[in-house]
Amino acid sequence: MNNKIWLSSPHMGGSELKYINEAFDANWVAPLGPNVTGFENDIEHFLGSDVKVAVLSAGTAALHLALIAVGAGYGDEVICQSMTFSASANPIAYVGATPVFVDSEADTWNLCPIALKEAITDRIAKGKKPKAIIVVHLYGMPAKMDEILAIANEYDIPVIEDAAEALGSTYKGKACGTFGRFGVLSFNGNKIITTSGGGALVCHSQSDKDEAVFLSTQARDDAPHYQHSKIGYNYRLSNICAGIGRGQMEVLQDRVLARRAMSAFYEELFKDISGVEVFTEKSTDFYSNHWLSAIVIDPAITGLTREDLRLAFLEDNIESRPLWKPMHLQPIFVASPYYGGHVAEQLFENGLCLPSGSNLTDECRHRISDIINKVFKK
Repeated sequence: MNNKIWLSSPHMGGSELKYINEAFDANWVAPLGPNVTGFENDIEHFLGSDVKVAVLSAGTAALHLALIAVGAGYGDEVICQSMTFSASANPIAYVGATPVFVDSEADTWNLCPIALKEAITDRIAKGKKPKAIIVVHLYGMPAKMDEILAIANEYDIPVIEDAAEALGSTYKGKACGTFGRFGVLSFNGNKIITTSGGGALVCHSQSDKDEAVFLSTQARDDAPHYQHSKIGYNYRLSNICAGIGRGQMEVLQDRVLARRAMSAFYEELFKDISGVEVFTEKSTDFYSNHWLSAIVIDPAITGLTREDLRLAFLEDNIESRPLWKPMHLQPIFVASPYYGGHVAEQLFENGLCLPSGSNLTDECRHRISDIINKVFKK
């Protein structure tokens, strides 16, 4: 059996141990310490836009705190992009609200502005003005933020950016995760950089960051004893994991370039294969980190399905994965409202994520291209 080629595996830079060892030497083995502060500063510097960052145990935790911050709670409704991973939608249920799912548009595969406006106006007509809009930068591709923010501002609804997959991506030169009322980042093991598990909440004021840190450390009041006036959570990132993050930030730009190079590799590989479209930017307004490279296969043209290619990869011990199954098709959310057409459904039906790691070798690329050429008889 050939060695496994993963879809997206961790890729260490080499200096992570320096920060971890410093934490051990100073006995900072806790959810606070120099690495936590340093990691937050590193991210703030990278993102620009004068943001404040609170590093947390997961991107899901960041999204949960963002929903709390905008006041979403029991009986409320929150609009959410349907084409995404379940972590974008689950925190809506955590706060007791109902998700209202919206279709994608075909250019970026992200939240469709037309369907978004339809959803807002219809929910308001039904007496339920949405508390927030969750937009996702899918696979690192920036959403059409100008159009989405214009609609959100028209109806005075805060936007929460799920940029879990989009660290290093920009829209019109501005970092993804800095457009909305809050932004969310993820440092899960398969992301462009990792802390093994972790995430961050991107804020636009020190007071918002302070409140997020307060809630993420069990909401302990300023008293000599343990006193709590609010429900808190155990969401703060440890100083050890933050040390990994500090080392990873040193190589982030290299990781972005390596992922983009993998996307270019697939563009070249598929350029003469009719019926296969590689997921790429439609204009220079969009700069994707290409966290995952993806394709859409048209069976009517190729005579093949995404499963034909996925299973061929699997036989050679190469991991690939169907695109996210839309949230409005998930059994747990089947009763939730949905607005839009069938773009997300068709992407799920015909789309495939391809091995995209920044640590893939030329040998890996040869194996991948051999399978693709064999399947499509190139």
